[in-house]
Amino acid sequence: MPAAALLTKLFRKPYRSVDAQQAAALIADGAVLLDVREPAEWRAGHAPRARHIPLGQLASRLAEVPADRPVITVCRSGARSRQAAALLARRSRQVHDLTGGMRAWASAGMPLQAKGGRPGRLV
Repeated sequence: MPAAALLTKLFRKPYRSVDAQQAAALIADGAVLLDVREPAEWRAGHAPRARHIPLGQLASRLAEVPADRPVITVCRSGARSRQAAALLARRSRQVHDLTGGMRAWASAGMPLQAKGGRPGRLV
């Protein structure tokens, strides 16, 4: 294998990054939005129908992440969700990472909800 191809293989991301509109389209087609933020962040506001597993618990709760559907990871700004996406990709999941996180989701005009379906906010 040529050196350039080897470097690309070694350093490329094992998942695909998507923006908020692409994420919404994937969700409409059956993908799961996996929110890996902390509980207080989740309670303040999250995407409707998202699943919540904090990043620190993800490795021990992998059985809760569907293996038969694409998964989109999201956090507040993108750092934790990239870690989650890499972990899931290593476990052979089809995974995408929402670039810019919930900030990008909210900026794109996508809905946020809090407990009980009330309007949510980012913290």
